[in-house]
Amino acid sequence: MSLPALTPPLARALAERNYDSLTPVQLAVLAHEAAGRDLLVSAQTGSGKTVAYGLAIAKNLLEDAEQFGPAAAPLALIVAPTRELALQVQRELAWLYGHAGGRVVSCVGGMDPRREQRELAAGAHIVVGTPGRLCDHLRRGRLDISELAAVVLDEADEMLNLGFREDMEFILETTPETRRTLLFSATFPRGIVALARQYQRDAFRIEVAGDEGGHADIEYRAIRIAPADVEHAVVNVLRFYEAPSALVFCSTRDAVRHLQAALLERGFAVVALSGELTQNERTLALQSLRDGRARVCVATDVAARGIDLPSLDLVIHADLPNDAEVMQHRSGRTGRAGRKGTSVLLVPPARRRRAELLLNLSGIDAVWGTAPQADEIRKLDHERMKDVLFTEETTADDLVLAQALLAERSAEDIAAALARLYRARLPSPEDIIDPGERGAKPPRGERGRDRSDGEGGDDRAARLRSKSGKASSKHAMADG
Repeated sequence: MSLPALTPPLARALAERNYDSLTPVQLAVLAHEAAGRDLLVSAQTGSGKTVAYGLAIAKNLLEDAEQFGPAAAPLALIVAPTRELALQVQRELAWLYGHAGGRVVSCVGGMDPRREQRELAAGAHIVVGTPGRLCDHLRRGRLDISELAAVVLDEADEMLNLGFREDMEFILETTPETRRTLLFSATFPRGIVALARQYQRDAFRIEVAGDEGGHADIEYRAIRIAPADVEHAVVNVLRFYEAPSALVFCSTRDAVRHLQAALLERGFAVVALSGELTQNERTLALQSLRDGRARVCVATDVAARGIDLPSLDLVIHADLPNDAEVMQHRSGRTGRAGRKGTSVLLVPPARRRRAELLLNLSGIDAVWGTAPQADEIRKLDHERMKDVLFTEETTADDLVLAQALLAERSAEDIAAALARLYRARLPSPEDIIDPGERGAKPPRGERGRDRSDGEGGDDRAARLRSKSGKASSKHAMADG
């Protein structure tokens, strides 16, 4: 592994995760001039920053040892703006410090505080949490910070935006002055610079954000669609790319519910995220995506904030975002830490100018075209089937069954049955109209056809899409 000198148990954890090189932010925090110093780091979500600060504070936590002692008062405190991000960080640090015997405990809003109290009392090496919940545990004397060697503020600019300034200041004022403070932020607004000046000592500043971090690993595609073909286009894009995980964005809760139902009806393993879900429902939905039981998530912008799916290769904008920043934030869920991703915008003729403006403001050169057609998808299915069928070695039991089948049926019959079985588990691709530059309406007879036959357009979907597409930023965000 061509990596800098790392603490051995952490190097072993990285090797197991197939890390053969580090991202720019990970290399920067391990540079000689950054060693042991407070850090002020500008890094985008998806740049590998969690592993970066996990590696950066290893020396502070372990010193020269390869194993932690018994868990007691925590040695590091990580503060994150949302429960999803905090739980994601907890999972990342748990595997990173697994070989060192690290115990990582989370304290986040929406979870049972009594359970967290018991876990803190049992001891921890690292505590990860949201500002409000951490402050609550501190004020109640449940979180012992006397041994803290490092404090990390992750996505500090987002915490400021969400109104957590007082909580962050309380945490920094309460923790030992001898701590090392690492502040990670996508940008350096005045509030972040002021926070750093007040609570950090001679901080070493690292900037690795910018165009390279924004969308270098994301391929953008803009697809022309007829207004009534939104659902059909989503189906065909999902089928064309067959991504391990895909995230589909809608503007409103109603649009999320409608599209989730349409995809479930067609046989997709799909979950939804919107503001009306309980925390337990959100957790179950995200877990089903992580363990592969679901492959598609339909969400509003607010509901998807802070979530991270390691195998997310595809983002679809079923409704166009309201501004360029939202588009990049949505798309930035994919193409993370060196992994390639695709972001697809579905563009009805009336929204063409808005789509071009969003792309221009973001400095993105998208490939324009039509939605994948049913024939293209069926051709890909043939190729994928051959790849899937012949990837594993044939066992003796397989041969016995094959010979028994051949004794009763022709090879052609068996192959045809195999093809039918393979296709049966795949949602059927849809026939889609190319609206061209000016748009085209589907034939009158198609527009009224019931959705359940899988073929006709859906006037209600068209009205819902055009209505939600015109929603203001304020209303769209509030509805999430």
